Amino acid sequence: MTALPGPLADPLPDLYPPFGLRITAGPLTLRPLRDEDLPEYAALMHRPIFADMDSDQVFPWYDVDPDERVARSLQFQWQLRSKVGPTDWNLSFGIFHQERLIGMQDLGASHFAVRRVVGSGSWLTLDEQGKGHGTLMRQAVLVLAFDHLGAQRAETSAVVGNAASYGVSRSCGYREDGQLVVEENGRAKTLQRFSLTPEQFRRPDVAVEVEGLTGALRGLLGAGG
Repeated sequence: MTALPGPLADPLPDLYPPFGLRITAGPLTLRPLRDEDLPEYAALMHRPIFADMDSDQVFPWYDVDPDERVARSLQFQWQLRSKVGPTDWNLSFGIFHQERLIGMQDLGASHFAVRRVVGSGSWLTLDEQGKGHGTLMRQAVLVLAFDHLGAQRAETSAVVGNAASYGVSRSCGYREDGQLVVEENGRAKTLQRFSLTPEQFRRPDVAVEVEGLTGALRGLLGAGG
């Protein structure tokens, strides 16, 4: 009697290595979104992120009609996939809490093999803010960057006055690093920049596990060797 074959291995990480990457930090799981996640991602785009839509803290991509926001966000996810390479990459992680998508955390770099610098950005839906998720998901990608990819510096920024974002950065050990004025949707906004080194990094109280960081993925991110 011929034995039935076991379950097939997931073929997608062999074709696109970021799909195999998964970070577990306490109650949170971070992983790049796949197409089957996009309906939940689209629904997330209709949920509130900001209590005050007139605040300078509102992201320019969020301050549009919800249907347009969804269309642009889906295009953004597909666009990021097509641009991942050693000279420029941005990994967009879905944040899952009890298997439910609650926000996004990005980690990116330019010429990482030479500069060893990463940048980050993130958001959570309004009802998930203030629960410690923002700090933990940032710490999770910093563990990936510093411990597994060999980053020597991490950078981020927030609109001046965004106390919640400042708090997350400071709780991870970031230090203020000057200001920058940018244009967003026809308005000037002042950003507070922050930077962090591995020695300054304040690690989470829970274990962080990184899976799927293969040699192929390291090469794609300029983190080989």
